[in-house]
Amino acid sequence: MTDRINDIFIQARQGSVAAIIQVLNQQLATLDVRIRAIFSDGVLQLLCEAPQIEQLEQSNLVQQVKHILEDISPRNIRKVNINSRIVQEQQLLWLDEITRDPKDKLLWSQQITLNRPNIFKQIARHFQTSKPKPTPIYISKSVDHAQMEKQNQFQLGMMGGFFLSMLMLVLGIQVNKWLNFSRLDRISTTENTTLQSPDPTIKNSEDTIAESKEAFAQAVRLAQEAAADGKIAQSKEEWIAIASKWQEASQLMASVSPNYSRYDVAVNRAELYQKYSDIAKQEADKI
Repeated sequence: MTDRINDIFIQARQGSVAAIIQVLNQQLATLDVRIRAIFSDGVLQLLCEAPQIEQLEQSNLVQQVKHILEDISPRNIRKVNINSRIVQEQQLLWLDEITRDPKDKLLWSQQITLNRPNIFKQIARHFQTSKPKPTPIYISKSVDHAQMEKQNQFQLGMMGGFFLSMLMLVLGIQVNKWLNFSRLDRISTTENTTLQSPDPTIKNSEDTIAESKEAFAQAVRLAQEAAADGKIAQSKEEWIAIASKWQEASQLMASVSPNYSRYDVAVNRAELYQKYSDIAKQEADKI
């Protein structure tokens, strides 16, 4: 079963729209959101459907879909157009329908651009998706063992050279960034010497916003962990732990300051995470 899931994920990473649909539907199952997709004119068109409008809350759903797609990092897909509507009967020409009359057929539509993974993730994913399965090699007793040893050394040397080149490239990038940061720090230090001490009220406001930003990010991390744990939980203790994570994530969202730019999202997430915590407790009570 695990191998089959991994195969679907690899197919999605290689750009298979059918596999992308399956991964999205699996990971959004807890929200009762159904996904359809078509790749057209260089853009992945997604249609998100659910029985109720509340399940299609734009900011939450867009962020989750973007996170899943960036985790997949499908080949040759950067632009994604996310459309939403109340669930309808099967329609093969849904893209033509919403293109003709988007205002009446859709709740909302938003286009996003997927971020590329960093160089280390690209290298790791390249080996995950392109590494061939080992095949048995039958060696004759007459093969020259010295020649085989030389070939092995040559292959090891090639691999070592490749990784050394990648390491030098990454080090070069980091050194360049460090030099630029050092120069900016010197300029900033020189400018700051001419400025007056900051207003304490402004500093307190900045500290509050920084704390809210950290609380928001920590809540998102806990929510992602709880969602992942919920896919494999079996025992009562596991469901109780998941409920605790959702509860903590809800409390962190509730602590976000109204001055924070994503305060409205935090209020929505606090209610949503509390709902998931209650659901996890119900699952624990069933066992």
